[in-house]
Amino acid sequence: MSFQLGIFYVFAAILVFAALRVISARNPVHAALYLVLAFFTSAGLWMLMEAEFLAIVLVLVYVGAVMVLFLFVVMMLDIDIARLRVGLTRYVPVAALVAVLMLAEMLLVFASGAFDRAKPEALPVDAGNTQALGEILYTVYVYPFELAGAILLVAIIAAIALTLRRSAHAKHQDPSQQMRAKRGERVRLVDIPRAGRSEGP
Repeated sequence: MSFQLGIFYVFAAILVFAALRVISARNPVHAALYLVLAFFTSAGLWMLMEAEFLAIVLVLVYVGAVMVLFLFVVMMLDIDIARLRVGLTRYVPVAALVAVLMLAEMLLVFASGAFDRAKPEALPVDAGNTQALGEILYTVYVYPFELAGAILLVAIIAAIALTLRRSAHAKHQDPSQQMRAKRGERVRLVDIPRAGRSEGP
């Protein structure tokens, strides 16, 4: 076994362990830290495959921005995990069924030969993997790339719609009503009678 293959097996084992800890850790902060470890290990695997651009993007975007923001949010919200886990086990059969169906669908897609595409033309020797990724992404896989962008756009719109839901207990500001406010409505002067001194006998 070569040295590079041994490094691959070590990184793969660490990645599988970190992924399992992400979904099994009770503390959300620990789960987020294990996810950071999974991202770093994935970046190492990308480096082994000589995809330096993908590796550095994974570290800068996900580890350097997304996960740091996620850690700040988790630590500031102070989520009561014990209360959220109550009654969670009743969803395990449905979740297992969905997972099995998704796995079967992915196996069927891979077995159908839908990903058997013609290889793109060879790039010059001095071309980097960033150019090679762009050539493949915008020629061979342009339709899946556009479809992924449309799905992400729908997800963003759905997240905004869920965030802006009106609730009976939520407080909202009306900027138009604030702009129509007059000077007399902003401050109200109230005369408080001065309490007199109580005189002794």
